[in-house]
Amino acid sequence: MTSSPVIDVDNLNVWYGAFHAVKNVSFQVRRGELYALLGTNGAGKTSTLETVEGHRAASSGTVRVFGHSPLDRGAVRPRMGVMLQESGFSPDLTVRETVRLIGKLSGRTGSVGHVLAIAGLTEKASTRVSQLSGGEKRRLDFATAVYGTPELVFLDEPTTGLDIRSRDSLWQAVDRLREAGSTIVLTTHYLEEAQQRADRIGLMHRGTLHREGTVHELTRALPATIRFSLPRPAPVLPLPATSTGDGAFLLETFALQKDLHTLLHWAHENAVELSGLEAGPTRLDDVFRSLTTEGE
Repeated sequence: MTSSPVIDVDNLNVWYGAFHAVKNVSFQVRRGELYALLGTNGAGKTSTLETVEGHRAASSGTVRVFGHSPLDRGAVRPRMGVMLQESGFSPDLTVRETVRLIGKLSGRTGSVGHVLAIAGLTEKASTRVSQLSGGEKRRLDFATAVYGTPELVFLDEPTTGLDIRSRDSLWQAVDRLREAGSTIVLTTHYLEEAQQRADRIGLMHRGTLHREGTVHELTRALPATIRFSLPRPAPVLPLPATSTGDGAFLLETFALQKDLHTLLHWAHENAVELSGLEAGPTRLDDVFRSLTTEGE
């Protein structure tokens, strides 16, 4: 990855009448990275991405894609592929015709057969869109987005409606795109996908970009957890823990290994069984949950 940003958003604001949907949002996406923009419902991420993709104009602020305004379609669209949640393809066109049409409209060229093979749609090439299943339509969305191996690909909820096998195939195709140098911008409600795959994550809430960083940077702000249950009666615990009822306890810590060792040593010395013992670092969904409760 180079330091030159593919996407540069500076103090973006989007208004819908009196409603301020996006509030002074700034971020950059570097060449070759997978950047996940996540947010609660109504957070403003869709309006932000629609502006970056060139589907709407900013109310104020600056947005640059490859150094150009995203509204400069001639400069931007041939280098960019977009997978929307719902693409609205013509039901009368075949799969092959749909890919060719989107490629022509966007100014991208490539092998239709190759991209259909990547999307697992080779046998459906002559099938009309109206005859595709929901999962097959989603794979067609992906095929039109990555046709011609664009430098920048937006994936909006890419795995919704896909079975496990199709999800795996899609992510393998994304990995190959990244190996070829493509930059990926992802939005998804499957937080584990972002946690496993994103180089950096931006978290939006109530129109603002609240937090941004790697998974490690985002999760280290919250404590790890140790959960267990104790028989009654039991000796006094060696560490402060919160009772969650029915003999269950929650211990939050920023020193997971040390405190887990202390707890296990205490249990061994006192011949106490820690039933239901679970220990692990903070996950992205914990960060997301804390984001939604801020200010409540």
